Order: sequence, then structure tokens, then C-alpha cells
Amino acid sequence: MPEQNNIGARQDGPSLGTSFEQSNSPAFSGDLGPSFEEHNTGSIDHPRRKWYWIGGILLLVLVIFLVHHFSGDTTGSSKAKGHGQGGPTSITTAQSTTGNMPVYVKALGTVTPTNTVTLYSQITGRVEAVHYTEGQIVRKGQALVEIDPQPYEATLQQAEGTLLHDQGLLAQAEMDLKRYQDAAAKNAIARQQLEDQEKLVIQYQGTIQSDEGNVAYDKVQLAYCHIVAPIAGRVGLRLVDPGNTVFSGSSSTLVVITALQPITVVFNVSEDSLILVQQQLKVQKSLEVDAFDRADVQQIEAGRLTSLDNQIDTTTGTVKFRAGFANTDLQLFPNQFVNSHLLLKTLDNAVLVPNAAVQHNGTEAFVYIVGKDKKGDDSVTVQNVVELANDDTNTAVTGVNSGVTLATSGFDRLEPGVKVRVGGGKGSKGAKGASGASGASGSTGDAAAATPGSPTTSTSSGKGHGGHGGGASAQ
Repeated sequence: MPEQNNIGARQDGPSLGTSFEQSNSPAFSGDLGPSFEEHNTGSIDHPRRKWYWIGGILLLVLVIFLVHHFSGDTTGSSKAKGHGQGGPTSITTAQSTTGNMPVYVKALGTVTPTNTVTLYSQITGRVEAVHYTEGQIVRKGQALVEIDPQPYEATLQQAEGTLLHDQGLLAQAEMDLKRYQDAAAKNAIARQQLEDQEKLVIQYQGTIQSDEGNVAYDKVQLAYCHIVAPIAGRVGLRLVDPGNTVFSGSSSTLVVITALQPITVVFNVSEDSLILVQQQLKVQKSLEVDAFDRADVQQIEAGRLTSLDNQIDTTTGTVKFRAGFANTDLQLFPNQFVNSHLLLKTLDNAVLVPNAAVQHNGTEAFVYIVGKDKKGDDSVTVQNVVELANDDTNTAVTGVNSGVTLATSGFDRLEPGVKVRVGGGKGSKGAKGASGASGASGSTGDAAAATPGSPTTSTSSGKGHGGHGGGASAQ
């Protein structure tokens, strides 16, 4: 039976060819030959294999995501450990010391001469000579300009002649009066004649006084031909040349003289600092003032406060102060802008810390103190401080003791309790005690506003951290 089925299902050669042509004919919907060849010659793409590829790609993406996620957590935790208790933070340190810190009121000032004289011609005449050179230092009474004196000499001579003539008339009248008095004693002349002679003598006396005044006036006019320096100082550029005619009462300047020794500096101090200055003036007779250059770096001269204005300028809220300087080396020049440092007081035996150690969080100032933790490792703690005054190097504070080790760098990674490592030894040899000598530029912190002449406390840059206790604002 199986053989019959196999034989029945089997077809001979011609029958198979006819069947293939029929199945491949248009009646059977298209060519089966090309499709048959394609199906038998090309590779078979199974749908299940596509899903294998998609699943593999998704699995690879998931593995990459998990690796990146857990490695990021590990790095973050290691960073956290480095920021916290794991890896010590490398810092530099310095120690707080004890020293004197001067407290200054700083303001911008202008060098002002004690005397400035502008000379004009008081007569009309031709300039004969100029005796000074530009920029020369002249002494009082030194000749500067000569004007032709001949017209004024002639006028003086005429006035003196008139005076001499009138003096003769007076002498004659006085002689006649003497004779009349003797005659009147003997009743030889009338009383009226004697009285007329007495009045004539008085008239001549008045004429003499007028003549003497004319002579004195002409002498003064003649003296104006010889112009001398009324004060000692430096002359400016030459403004008139010989041969020019100058006129009396004109605005043409002949020469300008400014007094240089001594010299003063006028500077404006904020009204907020006026009370502090007055308190110190009650204790001390005068206060020291140092003049620094425009960059506020180099000290030019040291002087003392001489006076202050009697009212506050309502437009600026400042008071004008004047300080006197000997100006021995002529370093201070008229109308020069300088930085004035008025020394209010000196904080004796104050705790000084480097400026780099003081950090700020809003109005609070604090420092990082380096010490040993329970395990004996170096770590930091936060201590609030109050700034009293500072200079270019140190800050006087309260809140810490002298001899305390403070962090001066690495603040972006510091937190209370963080372990630290002092890199390369001490970052600073410690704050040196500031002296009351000039050159320090400390200032009080009463007025935080940058008002001219108000004491201010300069701050160091650094990253502040909140929540460090009560905290005290700078005073």
C-alpha cells in the first residue's frame, strides 16, 4: 500500500514538465520560475533572527547604562569621601599672632599750598627786565619784574618841588606871626592883623600835609615799577616778556607764586567718621596724617591734622579736613591728588591673622581652625570672628586666640570636620605684628559703605558657608 501511494504520487518526466509549465503560466498568477530560483538560490531571512538582534542591542544599552550609573555613584561617593572624611584636603596654613594694628580713616585729598599769589601790574609802563626763570624757587623780596620808572621819577620830583616851595611859604608865615605877636604885646598893631596871620600859618601847614601826601603817593607808584616776590615759593611759567607794555588795573598776570614749604592737603571725611575723629581730638592734641600716592602704595610725606571745616557739605555728606606737611623734599606738588590716611588710634596687642584666612558669609566673618580630631588626624573647625581693622597683610580680629593655626587656602573643599593635609609645609610663616608706622592701610569696619573718608574694613575673597553659628558682623 505504501508503494502504491508513492507510485501514484510519482509523475513521469513529461507529465512533470507539463505541470511545471502550467503552474508557471499566467493562468496561475505569474511566473513561478524566477521566484523559485530566488527562493532556492538566496539566503532565507527568518523573522525570529531580527528579534534576536533587537534584543541584543537593548541588552547592550542596558548594560552600558548600569555600568555608567554605578561607576558614577562610586566616583561621587569617593569624591564625597575626599570632601568629607575619606581623602584629606591639601591646604596651606598660617598662625595668628599678637601685634599692634593702626586704625586709619582713608580719603582722597588734594595738595593745597598755604599761599598762592598772583601778581598784576599796578601801574602802566613798559617792561624793562624779567629777573626770574620759569619754575624757579624764589625768596621773599627777590626782584621779579622791572617796569620803566622814568615817568614816575619825574612825577615824584615834581611833587617834592611843590612840597619844598610850600615849606618855604610856611616858614615865612611863621616868622611874620612871630613879629605880629611881639608887636601886639606892645599894642603896636591891631588885634585883627595878628589873628589873620595865625590863620595863614594854619593854611600853609595844611598845604604842606597835602604836598607830603603827594610825595608819598609818587614814591609808592615808583616802587610799583620794581616788582618783588611777596612770599617765598616757586614761580610758574613766564607770562610777560621785556618790551611789552603793561597797564594798570588790567587782568594780565605777570607771575604766579605758590608756597611749597610748608604745604597742606585738603581731604573730605565722611560725616559718619566725624564723631570718631572728634573723640580722638579730645584725647590727643593732634592726629597724624600720611599722604600716599595716587595708587595708594607709596608713602610721600607724613604730617599732622591742623584744622577742619565748620560745617558739613550737604551735597556730599563730608567734612573738609586740612593736614600740614613740611614737604622738605618737595614731593608734594600743588593740586596733586593723594590718598590721605588719618591715624585715629592704634590697637595694642591685638590678635592678627592673615587676610587670606578670613572668609565671609554675608555679613559674617569666620576662619577655619586646623587641629587634631579624636583619631589624631588634622581637621578643620569653623570659628566666627569680628574684624576690627586691617592692612595689606593682616587683620585684627576678636574671637580667636594668638598662636592658632588657620587655613589659608583650599576653602572650596573645606567643611567643619573635614580632614586636611598641610601641603608643602606652612603656607605662611604667620601674621607679622603691624606697627603704628606709616605704610599700613588698615581701617575700621564701622561703615561698610564706600563713602569717601569713612573707615572701612577690607575683605578677603573666599567661599562662605552658611550655618556656622551666631556669627558677628564686622565692627
